Amino acid sequence: MAAPRAAAARAAKLREEIERANHQYYVLDAPTLPDAEYDRLFRELQELEGVHPELVVPSSPTQRVSGAPREDLPKVRHAVAMLSIRTETDSGPGGAIAFDARIRRELKLRPEDSPVEYNAELKFDGIAISLRYENGALVRATTRGDGEVGEDVTPNVRTIRSVPLRLAGNAHPAVLEVRGEVFMRRDEFEKLNERQRASGEKVFVNPRNATAGFVRQLNARVTASRPLSFYAYGVGEIVGWESLPTQSAVLDALAGIGVPVSAERCAALGAEGLIAFHVRIAGRRDQLPFDIDGVVYKVNRLDLQGSLGFVSREPRWACAHKFPAQEELTRVQGIEVQVGRTGKLTPVAKLEPVFVGGVTVSNATLHNEGFIRSLDLHIGDTVIVRRAGDVIPQIVAVLPDRRPASAVAFEMPGHCPVCGSAVVRDEEEKDHRCAGGLYCPAQRKQALLHFASRRAMDIEGLGDKLVDQLVEQGLVRNPADLYRLGTEPLAGLERMGEKSAFNIAEAIRKSRDTTLARFVYALGIRNVGEATARDLAQHFGNLDALMAADEAALQQVADVGPVVASSIARFFGEPHNREIVKQLRQLGVRWPEVKARGPVELPLAGRTFVLTGSMPRLTREEARERIEARGGKVAASVSKNTDYVVAGTDPGAKHRRAQELGIAILDEDGLLKLLGEET
Repeated sequence: MAAPRAAAARAAKLREEIERANHQYYVLDAPTLPDAEYDRLFRELQELEGVHPELVVPSSPTQRVSGAPREDLPKVRHAVAMLSIRTETDSGPGGAIAFDARIRRELKLRPEDSPVEYNAELKFDGIAISLRYENGALVRATTRGDGEVGEDVTPNVRTIRSVPLRLAGNAHPAVLEVRGEVFMRRDEFEKLNERQRASGEKVFVNPRNATAGFVRQLNARVTASRPLSFYAYGVGEIVGWESLPTQSAVLDALAGIGVPVSAERCAALGAEGLIAFHVRIAGRRDQLPFDIDGVVYKVNRLDLQGSLGFVSREPRWACAHKFPAQEELTRVQGIEVQVGRTGKLTPVAKLEPVFVGGVTVSNATLHNEGFIRSLDLHIGDTVIVRRAGDVIPQIVAVLPDRRPASAVAFEMPGHCPVCGSAVVRDEEEKDHRCAGGLYCPAQRKQALLHFASRRAMDIEGLGDKLVDQLVEQGLVRNPADLYRLGTEPLAGLERMGEKSAFNIAEAIRKSRDTTLARFVYALGIRNVGEATARDLAQHFGNLDALMAADEAALQQVADVGPVVASSIARFFGEPHNREIVKQLRQLGVRWPEVKARGPVELPLAGRTFVLTGSMPRLTREEARERIEARGGKVAASVSKNTDYVVAGTDPGAKHRRAQELGIAILDEDGLLKLLGEET
């Protein structure tokens, strides 16, 4: 039965007034409607929709609250990766100068060339979120996660009143991913903590921690009761939108369709403009209604961003420039030495607990013996502790005039505190290391965890607690022992039933089929990350050639210098390591080998692929790895620069976009043929 015309008109009017009030309060920071009046209008709309359920529409303000608690947070793979950006360590003018100099160098600009134009923005201290709109409607909200895969928090984010449930206007792109930050205003944070204290509940440490907890709440009604806000700072996947020339134009366009964008941004010319923005915002930091932990600089022209590209997992065209962190005095009660997975000994100061930058700090890394000597640090000293980058506690100075007579100088131990092996230090290194290698339990556990990690051998379920048991019960001493495990010894472990044991054993078995790049990364060679492991695999083509390479040959690989080459050569020069590699191969660990070629000779060098839909045999990750192993690049979205779109079943908008642009479309068989792997 249709609702009376008068009721429908009143509901539409109420929705319009409430959304206007939301926009004025959360976006413009200029509320005109008293809270009591806002609440009255909201209740009236709820009552109308209760009497006439047919009046409820998905974009209604009342639909921002989910009905029942959710049992979990589903995982979502980002169409375009949510990458982190580089942070300039110099919190003074030098940070801006260094970034501008690096950009000019990458663009091969001469001193007499015009200054680079940047877009300078705030670095919000909140939680990064990706909002996906399809035909103007919000369909999904996802956390950053690890940059590739995030958590689906759509019901929670729908409760944030500054997030538009539908974009303004009629000219909507088919797909628009808005990237931004969810945060809590300081005044709302104080009100929240006042309510917590009044009810005898635990107060929140800072707005960011409170925000993170509420965004990931399993019950969206809890999130709805918390006053969160949102600002956009960029975009991800886009289908069917006009091409824009600059970052500032992108933000203006977002604001034009109702997406909240901070007004605290500007175009800045060269290092001088960046410094001026940094100084101005630093001076106003305490007056802003929300927390920031610095500013962000981005090359404004999008074509230059494309030219600059990315290094590993960071864009070359952007950086974060932090502000000086907060500092407090405390006392060093002791110094403990921790042993990492590579054998590095790291002294850690045990501090009298002190509240710094919104958290209570009781530990601070001391890096190495040289760092302690440079500070002239003694146990018992009064020190200045700072949260470097507002995250990692760091001792920055000692107050020698407060040193007590009982203070004791620190000496690095001569034997490993974990296994008792000798501690050594090479002349060219700052760090002390345990010589126990794989015999040291501290290294053994961390080495196994790294070996099994998702970006290495990807052994699902092999986490900290299980590795602890395997090592402590003597079942596993090195990575090769994992492949000797059967279901029976696993089932005998604490809290491990037969089904769980079978699943772990099966995950270990499946991990035998990998790639050379993943295997090299899994070995945990010092200074060899994912990108370097991939470069080594592409350059040498097979493990035997890599293991036989001397330092000179290793330095022929892109981005491998003397330090990295030395680490690799020393690792493979150690007989114990070679023996474990041999055992792993004998136990069935294998990968498709590619004939070694120089970077220019790789068959797919210079070609860009986009993957869409599901393929019957290859996963997307497998397809990506095989394309990259042959020199190709895998992009997240289709553009005029795309050479091939590989389409499986249910390909979606990317397939249509490729057809519109006349781009070659391959199925799985076509891709395998191009890869030289016809079946």
